[in-house]
Amino acid sequence: MKQVLSRALLMVICSLSISACGWWGGEVEIEPAELVDFEAEKEVDVLWSKSVGAGLGEAFNKLSLAVSGDAVYAADVEGRVVAYDRHDGSSLWSVDLDTPIVGGVGVGPNHVAVTTESGEVVMLSAEDGVEMWRQQMSSETLSPVQMNNEMAVAQLQNGKLVAMNISSGERLWTYDSQIPSLTLRGTSSPIVAANATIAGFANGKLAAVRNDTGAELWERRIIIPEGKTEIERLIDIDARPLYIDGVIYIVSYQGKLVAVSAADAQVLWSQNASSYRSLAAGFGNIYVSQANGFIEAFDQRSSASVWRQAALENRQTTSPAVLGTSVVVGDYEGYLHFMSQVDGHFVARYKADSDGLRGDMVAVDDVLYVLGNGGRLVALQLN
Repeated sequence: MKQVLSRALLMVICSLSISACGWWGGEVEIEPAELVDFEAEKEVDVLWSKSVGAGLGEAFNKLSLAVSGDAVYAADVEGRVVAYDRHDGSSLWSVDLDTPIVGGVGVGPNHVAVTTESGEVVMLSAEDGVEMWRQQMSSETLSPVQMNNEMAVAQLQNGKLVAMNISSGERLWTYDSQIPSLTLRGTSSPIVAANATIAGFANGKLAAVRNDTGAELWERRIIIPEGKTEIERLIDIDARPLYIDGVIYIVSYQGKLVAVSAADAQVLWSQNASSYRSLAAGFGNIYVSQANGFIEAFDQRSSASVWRQAALENRQTTSPAVLGTSVVVGDYEGYLHFMSQVDGHFVARYKADSDGLRGDMVAVDDVLYVLGNGGRLVALQLN
């Protein structure tokens, strides 16, 4: 029987040990770092702001937003799905599904997908929010459904990939990764290309499967579990793989940041890292939001550490996003921290939502779109 460990519970367990998830018996509580003072070099301008219902809830749901074309799509934990014009924030449509949502928003060509607490994938029309179809899954889908022109792929908490016809919801194939008995509550999101789907799993493996049949093209173990306890041996890949110029970059919890050739699955380089957040890239760097809150930049060709920003330790930092010459992360208090891509020093700070930030942010055309835990959706520019 598979057990799921929430990240919130994991942080509590780790805080009771002297070294993160090491041996038991200590009572040293890990406190979030205090915010450091700095002289802001840039200003944060709010272009528009909206309220998206009840927000993200208390169960560590990320409910990441999505941007496609001229629209930004978001959802709240109670089942409300909304679309706004990304330029001026005007409302395009809003629907209430009357069922709790857990997996964030996925977008495709004229399609918007959300996943429910009961394990359903719900596909909506991107034009007006009208429901197109529903499919019941065998487990929760905690990450956004990914799509190409023909199919939608859901990555389930139980380790399966399920491909569906994007128009009808007809199930096309299922791929099973055989994950371990104890995992973090959360999954990666697959990359769905024209001919293949690439996904990372809680067993520390990265796999590519054929889109036409679901047959495995290759599988590569990214990290081998170590340690005496099940918690020490957690090596979940919860971050979405990042694809750049034929190379896949992937990071695991208590594992490594790895560069893998998409053509033959050969590991090009690896660096020690621990993260359950998605990656970002810019200035020739790969940016990692480490599990301890450190933000680190690695050279995407050589793997060398370019810089490390340690001032956000234990602030539960979000996935990074690249905005102009800056890289930005959010934290548990709702602050956005903007850092120089060159050396990681802080250039600006802004409080986006007093209830905190968990979900992935999206940057398009030098505008950053952020959905806070309390439901505040905001579009920002850095000047």
